[in-house]
Amino acid sequence: MDNERIEELKKIRDEIWKLTDSPLYEYRIQNNYYPVIGEGNHFAKIIFIGEAPGENEAKTARPFCGAAGRILDQLLESADIKREDVYITNIIKDRPPGNRDPNPDEIELYSPFLVRQIDIIKPKVVATLGRFSMDFIMRLFDLEDKIEPISKIHGKIFDAKASYGEIKIIPLYHPAVVVYNSNQLSILIKDFNLLKQFYKNKKTEK
Repeated sequence: MDNERIEELKKIRDEIWKLTDSPLYEYRIQNNYYPVIGEGNHFAKIIFIGEAPGENEAKTARPFCGAAGRILDQLLESADIKREDVYITNIIKDRPPGNRDPNPDEIELYSPFLVRQIDIIKPKVVATLGRFSMDFIMRLFDLEDKIEPISKIHGKIFDAKASYGEIKIIPLYHPAVVVYNSNQLSILIKDFNLLKQFYKNKKTEK
């Protein structure tokens, strides 16, 4: 089963590497960037979904390895969650120029890869990081009527159905907000503590 998941995730990796139709492909090549596919446990019960890679991520092919990544590591530690036990990825797998917001056509192009990743890994919890991720995932799981500004619904738990069973959707602020406003750290720590119950209950299951 593990080998099957690895092979399916490798297919996604290979397809993204060859995604010459992407409006971000040329920018990737010009800057010697890598696509950032995702990393973590292929049996993770919690998957974190950000928006798009930044410069550090595009240089290393690793998600959340810059300033926001250090905050994410701190938040995971505060909730007694090991980074290697979760899976971390983004909607957009290539860096947009200047760290701009993802365009709708980019979300449309890259999001099917994310949907496949979710179906392969089969997490119990999808934790979105930031408003673009929140908006996409809530629409994907038929929660459009629950969408509000992230300032209102961060840290709330929504029940949803995936192709493989019941899941929880938990919108969270993007860790980068702490880089710009350290006062937000306590809010994020409180929200991340919600994940403890799912991590401790589910981390030993396969």
